[in-house]
Amino acid sequence: MNSYEKFDLKRVINASGKMTILGVSKVSDAVAQAQKEAGQSFFEMQALVEKSGQYIAKLLSVENATVVSSASSGIALSIAAIIGQGQEYNIYNPYSSKIQKREIVMPKGHNVNYGTGVEVMIQVGGGKLVEAGWANECSQTQVEMEITENTAALLYIKSHHTVQKSMLSVKEMQEVALKYNLPLIVDAAAEEDLQTYYQQGADLVIYSGAKAIEAPTSAMVIGRNPYIPWIQKQNKGLGRAMKIGKENIVGLVAALELYLANGNESKESMLHRLHPFVDKINEIKGLEASIVPDAAGREIYRARVKVTSDQTTAVEVIQKLKQGRLAIYTREYQANNGIIEFDIRAVNQEEMLDIERKLKEVMEAIV
Repeated sequence: MNSYEKFDLKRVINASGKMTILGVSKVSDAVAQAQKEAGQSFFEMQALVEKSGQYIAKLLSVENATVVSSASSGIALSIAAIIGQGQEYNIYNPYSSKIQKREIVMPKGHNVNYGTGVEVMIQVGGGKLVEAGWANECSQTQVEMEITENTAALLYIKSHHTVQKSMLSVKEMQEVALKYNLPLIVDAAAEEDLQTYYQQGADLVIYSGAKAIEAPTSAMVIGRNPYIPWIQKQNKGLGRAMKIGKENIVGLVAALELYLANGNESKESMLHRLHPFVDKINEIKGLEASIVPDAAGREIYRARVKVTSDQTTAVEVIQKLKQGRLAIYTREYQANNGIIEFDIRAVNQEEMLDIERKLKEVMEAIV
């Protein structure tokens, strides 16, 4: 009996991308084996945390690193670490009124909901968010205007969820941080480049393990000392509620090694799989399909499907695709414009045929 049968769950095809609501990514057999071996072993956990971080740091040519339970915990723990500065009182009393320097300056257009609000994680870490600029604009000058004697750090969210236009770059944010002698945290959870933001001067950079790297549920924070050891000290404070198990620490490292050796699916491979998929969808009455690149500039290509029928809407088609024992999840960001996107990175050939069949069934029942 598999998990679908045991828990009476729908089978899911994830054509929405590496989304937390669907379990993010599939792990490889090699990563699962590494998890199994770690799960059947004992470790001195503090040593595993520290030495696995040092190993990651060598792989990525950075000063230090640490594995945490998720990118969200990475934000909270990075902020708690910078506010607490490794001091025992602060670790045990993260919200104490005795700690005045806890303001976190971030562009207003970066305070987005990615499953929870960025501001929520700032608050969990003991920070007080100060938004800079406007929702659709933020410059270096506007960031500088918000810096006070109580500013603890600058935070930059590198994500397709954030406002993209009229925003200062990571490098420009780093220049402000350097000018005011403040640490810069970059949340790059779903990004595929694991070195650029560190090389641009960020002090802490957070990556989800389960997204680009295709690790089990986890994240890594790469960066500089003393910030990384301060994060690790948070395991005696806030980090205790966010601790990561031995299996997923070792699993992330194994996935990272595979990622660095092989990378993700190439542009050519994605396009090779997308062309016949798009051609089949274009045979379905009421739909027009094409191939589009990722709007945030990542090396990702997707199928863009326009619902042209006047008898239904993209929102209705999306909902019907989720119904029944086979639930197909798509990218819904442009549904109000009549557009559905299919991200095929986690979709195999058999599943692509399932998508084609169900789309055809849905449209034939309507049109």
